[in-house]
Amino acid sequence: MPSLPRIRTRRAGPPPRGVDVARPRLAELQSEGLTWIQLEAPSHEEAQLLSARFGWHPLDIEDVLSRRERPKVDVYSEEESAGYLFAVLHFPVYNASVGRLDAGELDVFVGPDYLVTLPAVELRPVTRLFERCYSNEEFRRNLFARGSGRLLYEVLDDLYDYCFPILDKIALKLRQIDEEIDEITPRAKERVRDIHKVKQEIISYRKIVRPQRPTLRLLERGVERFLPQELELYFDDIVDASERIWDNLDNYKEVVEALEDTNESLINHQQNDILYVLTIFSVVMLPLTFITGLFGMNVHFPGFGTTHGFLVTLGLLVATIVGMLGFFRWKRWL
Repeated sequence: MPSLPRIRTRRAGPPPRGVDVARPRLAELQSEGLTWIQLEAPSHEEAQLLSARFGWHPLDIEDVLSRRERPKVDVYSEEESAGYLFAVLHFPVYNASVGRLDAGELDVFVGPDYLVTLPAVELRPVTRLFERCYSNEEFRRNLFARGSGRLLYEVLDDLYDYCFPILDKIALKLRQIDEEIDEITPRAKERVRDIHKVKQEIISYRKIVRPQRPTLRLLERGVERFLPQELELYFDDIVDASERIWDNLDNYKEVVEALEDTNESLINHQQNDILYVLTIFSVVMLPLTFITGLFGMNVHFPGFGTTHGFLVTLGLLVATIVGMLGFFRWKRWL
């Protein structure tokens, strides 16, 4: 089995803390006349080295080094350059530091006899597929023998397969919130935070997928010349996967908005119940306050200073309470 060549960026002084100096900066596999190069977050020197090797356009190198590119596809004919396809694609990556989904950029160069994948951050499906090709020589020969277009399809297929478990987690969270609402638990205010998190995940996911939908159709047409005739329909599967993801996100968007409205209604209902009880107490206490204030004045009324007068006043208070509660019941306010 061939060993992986390594290209490292030169650094002045010791490496930064937390950087694994033994990890290869560039990994390359060759089989059946096809080369696959995998390089995460290439530096300027590394990008220029690859550009000189394959004859890429300088504008594509600028796009690779820029980390704010929208999804795009550029196709170069053999007359314009060496004849290759350049694509910028985005995939969801969970950012644990901020607890949300971010767009992980993948820059791809496809030529007749090579595929270069340049992810801005680690994309595990790409890394796992590359490691599988490295460790399994038979799998590598079978895959590389089908051409660079088919290899690109396998990379994108694994990336989109990786997207669906993220959708499943969002669906699970929505189902849990829905079950809690059905049980009418006293967590309505706490659910606001849960709903907000899920809503942010859906919004972030939609921002990643939406601009990429037309790009995939361009990619499907542009990559045809790197595919054998019998494999041209494979990229339809990638487009279908993207549309399924978008449809699911649309459904989840409607569900989370409905759950948010329902939860807000429950919060308002609970607040109305609290205000209802407080209003009953206030209305009942108002006449009692009037009576106690009236008899609390330094006025000598009949029975003033006697036990009999105190009991009459107390009975009047009780009768007022019973009368008001009876009136509320008669009006069906209670």
